[in-house]
Amino acid sequence: VSDAENWFCECPKLYSGKLCQFASCDENPCGNGATCFPKSRKDAVCLCPYGRSGILCSEAINISQPSFSGTDVFGYTSFLAYSAIPNIIFYYEFRLKFQLANHHSALQDNLIFFTGQKGQGLNGDDFLELGLRNGRVVYSYNLGSGTATIISKPLDLTLNIHVIHLGRYLQKGWLKVDDQKNRTVTSPGRLVGLNVFSQFYLGGYREYTPELLPKGSRFKNSFHGCIFDVQVRTSMNQEFKSPETPEGHPNSGRSVGQCKDSPCSLIKCRNGGKCIESGSTVYCDCLTGWKGAFCTETVSVCEPEHNPPHLCKQGGTCVPLPKGYTCHCPLGTTGTYCEQG
Repeated sequence: VSDAENWFCECPKLYSGKLCQFASCDENPCGNGATCFPKSRKDAVCLCPYGRSGILCSEAINISQPSFSGTDVFGYTSFLAYSAIPNIIFYYEFRLKFQLANHHSALQDNLIFFTGQKGQGLNGDDFLELGLRNGRVVYSYNLGSGTATIISKPLDLTLNIHVIHLGRYLQKGWLKVDDQKNRTVTSPGRLVGLNVFSQFYLGGYREYTPELLPKGSRFKNSFHGCIFDVQVRTSMNQEFKSPETPEGHPNSGRSVGQCKDSPCSLIKCRNGGKCIESGSTVYCDCLTGWKGAFCTETVSVCEPEHNPPHLCKQGGTCVPLPKGYTCHCPLGTTGTYCEQG
């Protein structure tokens, strides 16, 4: 049945939902807003909302590092939903870390996060999403005039935790995974703004069926494993923050548990770096001269993080040499460090 914009299925008895995918749970025994699923005509299963567990979802659990269980036998995904992220039209940066439940889950087709226009599935739908496909990280966005996609190199599966940093300014996007090189892309067409109004979904989505999400964002399964420390900022001079106010508290969720391991037991910081954990945040604090997710990248003598800093003065450009560096001086200056007029 359809009128101009909205279509729906007229369902036979016992079934409901946009695609008639739910059998009825008339005498719902589940508590606390759980999703009831009729396992048979007599038996129901309760899929617990965020912060609850147990057969009838009556027990409260505290979740600081969510663990996602993938897609269950009934076809539901585990997920967390946060309010729509404000101000990501022209600029955003996201950081997060994840641990796979098993390597098999990396080699399939798993959603990490998604926000976008729902439902019409047209090519012009704006969306932003991140997932895993065939052991690589896939980052896609569509500003309404075509999809841009960056695919990382295969993940190093000997690492317990993977670190992702991605962003976009107008049409230009970039992705950095673990200690792989930064990769960039420019979205096609002429549009420069990301207009998304849906919630920010982590690990999966509320919809029963991926078919209801926009084309180009069809990760078949939800995430299987733990996700730590999701942070976002929408301008370069902002601090990174967890989504949602109060920070880090989702609006809703389903079938999400607490991760068993502490993230620092999983991260190996190299070259003398120390793992620091505070709440749900975890990172490697590197010794002087090292940087990167696991302190494996060297700081060039010309980078601002280098200690001691380079000595080029008056707008001189530092250029690294095999040993040391030299200063390229702007017009009107001279000397080793451009210190003379």
